[in-house]
Amino acid sequence: MAEPRFHYPWYKKEDTDAFFALFQNNIANFVIITITMLGMGFPQELVFGQVIPGAAIAVLVGNFYYAYTANRLAHKEQRTDVTALSYGISTPVMFVFLFGVLLPAKTMTGDPVLAWKIAVGACFLSGLLEVLVSIIGRWVQRNLPRAAMLGAVAGVALTFIAGEMMFKTLEMPVVGLFVLAVIIIGIVGRVVLPLRMPASLFAIVFGTLLAYLLGASDSARIAEGLSHFGFYPVLPSMAAFDGMTYLFGSMIGILTVVLPITLYNAIETMNNVEAMEAAGDRYDVRECQAVDGVGTMIGALFGGLFPTTVYIATVGAKWMKAGRGYSIVNGVVYLLAAMFGLIAVISALIPVAVVAPILVFVGMSMVSTAFQTNAKKYYPAVALAMLPYFANYVMTRFNNAAGEVVSRISDGIVPLGQGAMFTAMMLGAMTVCVIDGAFKRAMVFALCSAGFSFVGLMHAPKLGFYAAPEFVMGYLVMALLFAYYAFTGVVKRDDHVIGED
Repeated sequence: MAEPRFHYPWYKKEDTDAFFALFQNNIANFVIITITMLGMGFPQELVFGQVIPGAAIAVLVGNFYYAYTANRLAHKEQRTDVTALSYGISTPVMFVFLFGVLLPAKTMTGDPVLAWKIAVGACFLSGLLEVLVSIIGRWVQRNLPRAAMLGAVAGVALTFIAGEMMFKTLEMPVVGLFVLAVIIIGIVGRVVLPLRMPASLFAIVFGTLLAYLLGASDSARIAEGLSHFGFYPVLPSMAAFDGMTYLFGSMIGILTVVLPITLYNAIETMNNVEAMEAAGDRYDVRECQAVDGVGTMIGALFGGLFPTTVYIATVGAKWMKAGRGYSIVNGVVYLLAAMFGLIAVISALIPVAVVAPILVFVGMSMVSTAFQTNAKKYYPAVALAMLPYFANYVMTRFNNAAGEVVSRISDGIVPLGQGAMFTAMMLGAMTVCVIDGAFKRAMVFALCSAGFSFVGLMHAPKLGFYAAPEFVMGYLVMALLFAYYAFTGVVKRDDHVIGED
């Protein structure tokens, strides 16, 4: 008798719970993108007609592919309990692109359409870089200290996300502080809220109602929101290629943000895929990094400007015993919501001051994660890596007048803010190496810093030959000092010996 044919279901009841869990995460990102971009002054037709549909295309492509890989794994191992990987816009990377790429581009150009093109070009390059990183991703993870990378990201989180959004929170004090209290109680304090609603949903619903009841938000916004129902066709765009001409020209400084955050995104994917393997489903990490990169590039070709990743929520879907159906439905629903204006409607109804406290928490959590995922001895490295973005924040707020405006405070603010992400990672990496007594590695990072300064990736307004000479010399002096300890043996400190690596 022939054995029964193996069947891996397209959809099962457990996929429903997994879909709603993933839907809540993705819809929050889409609403945040919309509200933030409109608050920055980007035109509605650009946000609803290009950015949101482009992001939805990226989500669709990735979810469909991961449903395919789940089916492939299920047939290979003859198991029906295989769960597809969750996929969507990386939340930390989204914020870095909003406040570290898009906002500086708009501030420096004064043109929202041009700034969008530059950000789309940066997104396309990020996807391409992740495809390339998939080849060497594990080597990067081994050689770039986590404290340095997460410390740099925490600097963005503290200044551009938590700090900036705290200002927005207080623009409507009653509403903003109410929502902030809800976030502190429900998410930070993990206290059950009335109606047992998720804290973010409770905050948005009741914060929005309070804003309208107090007259802090004009009721005309309701009619405006409903007017956004319509059809927004998903159309390809050449914006990515237009933007790249500026990225390799006058806006090349933005590349100093794109490279490290792409490495972060690739490592986030790696960690989440490895977590899924521990839960029982083994996927190819390099394939997943490449897929994330390709999905990001496809989204950019349709006007999206946010890199995508495998979500850590995948393990939650595995616990729910989901299969591949939730992934397929997620991709379809987001494309339809983007095309018919549902996301536009929701975003128009919600005041910025209602969403801002949620972003304050996101910034707080990113900073906390930078410390929590590192040993206590590396805390100084994390803290040092955060500092360059304070300077970068001042620069982007005062635009080209930054040098004149802040010169009364210090002449070091502007050069510290130029190429902040590279500076943050290099200083953090050197500190980690010294803490570990690995002075040879610290010397290598110092020499890299000198090289970056030489070509203008750090401490200079643009690329050039011998772009920041004083900083080149400064880092060479640091390298010499590290070399002294590297080649003269061990040193005594606090009654214990620190050796070489």
